[in-house]
Amino acid sequence: MNLSDSQTAGPVPPRRVSAMEAVLTHLRDAIERGEYAIGDKLPSEAELCRTLEVSRPVLREALRALQTMGLTVSRTGKGTFVVASAVEDPTFGDYAASDLLEVRRHVEIPVAGYAARRRTPENLDHLTHLLDRMERETDTTAWVAMDTLFHLAVAEAAQNPVFRRVIEEIRDALARQSAFLNELGGRREQSNREHRAIVEALVDGSEQDAREAMAHHIDRVENTLTDIVRATRKD
Repeated sequence: MNLSDSQTAGPVPPRRVSAMEAVLTHLRDAIERGEYAIGDKLPSEAELCRTLEVSRPVLREALRALQTMGLTVSRTGKGTFVVASAVEDPTFGDYAASDLLEVRRHVEIPVAGYAARRRTPENLDHLTHLLDRMERETDTTAWVAMDTLFHLAVAEAAQNPVFRRVIEEIRDALARQSAFLNELGGRREQSNREHRAIVEALVDGSEQDAREAMAHHIDRVENTLTDIVRATRKD
C-alpha cells in the first residue's frame, strides 16, 4: 500500500493530498472502523512504514496529528495506543481547541478594535512588512512562526501589555493549531487574505471593520477545524 502520493476525489480541480494526510486518513479510518479498538496498540513505526510505504518522518507527523485529535496517546518506550474511537475536541499544546477558540473570540476580536484606534505608524509598518513576508513564504514552518508573530503584533498595536501577555500565553497553542490547519485544511492562502483584511482595517483606523475582520478570521479557523473533526471515511 503506497500512500506517498494521492489526490482528493471530487470535481476538478482536486486538491493534492500530502503523504502525511494520506497516512493520517488511513489510520484514522482504521480506528473509527474499529480495526484498532480503544486500548489497542498500533503497529510499530517500522511496521507501519513498511506497510504504508512511507518514510518515518511522514509517519511520525501523522501519529502526532492522531494524538492532537485525541485518538491516540504515545507512551515512551511502549508505543502508541488508541484512547478514543472518534474525534471530539483536538488539543493544541496545553489547550483544547474549543477552549482556545472561546478565548480568542473574547480577546482577539476586541483587541483588533483597540488596535484600529491606537495603532502607531510603526505598528502599521511592522504588520504590513510581516504580512508581505507571509504572502511570499512557501515554507510551512516559517509561515506558521510568522502567523503567531502577526497576532502578537496586532495585540501590540492595541497598546495594552496585558493583551500581549495573553497572546504570549497561548502562542505555542496558536502555532500548533496553525500548523495543523495548514497541513490538513490548506488554510495558508485563505489565512493570508484574512490577515490582509485585518491590516487594511487597522490602516483605515476602523474599529468596526477590524473587529469584523478578526471575527471572520476566527470563524474560518473554527469552520476548518469543524470540517476536519467531522471528516468521514470515503470508500
